[in-house]
Formats: sequence, structure tokens, C-alpha cells
Amino acid sequence: MTQVKLNQILEQLETLESDELQHLHQVIQTHLTAREQAIQRTTFHQALLTSVLVNQLKKPLRNQATERRLIEVQGKPVSETIIEERR
Repeated sequence: MTQVKLNQILEQLETLESDELQHLHQVIQTHLTAREQAIQRTTFHQALLTSVLVNQLKKPLRNQATERRLIEVQGKPVSETIIEERR
């Protein structure tokens, strides 16, 4: 980012209300956390490749996620049944 753009953003900060500043802070924190996690993941993957523990990394297939539906159970909750059977 150029210094001119950064200065413009800093000037615009002065005009924001406090709730807008809090929202901006949350968005920035989310963005920074996501970026840090991506860097850590990349570093970890590179370390695996360098150590020859793995020879390739496959990307997960995220578009094949199936929608999970809850099922209705008649009678006692399943958790109670499991506890009774373990006794």
C-alpha cells in the first residue's frame, strides 16, 4: 500500500463514529487472523515437503460438502440410551 493511500485511510478514521470504529476493528482482527492462519498453514506444508515426510499436498475438495440434516428420534434421547448401554 502506498503512503498516500495509508494517509487517506488514517484521515478517514477521524470521521468515523465509535460503533463504526469498533466494527472496523473487528473486521481488521478477522482479516489478520485469517492471514496469520494461512501463513502458518503454508509454513507447515512447506516444512512437511522439505522434511520429505510427504511428497505432495492435495487440496481438499470443499465444493463436495453435503448438507447434513438432523434426524428425529422417537423416545428417549440417544445420549441417554448410550449411557444406559454402557452401564
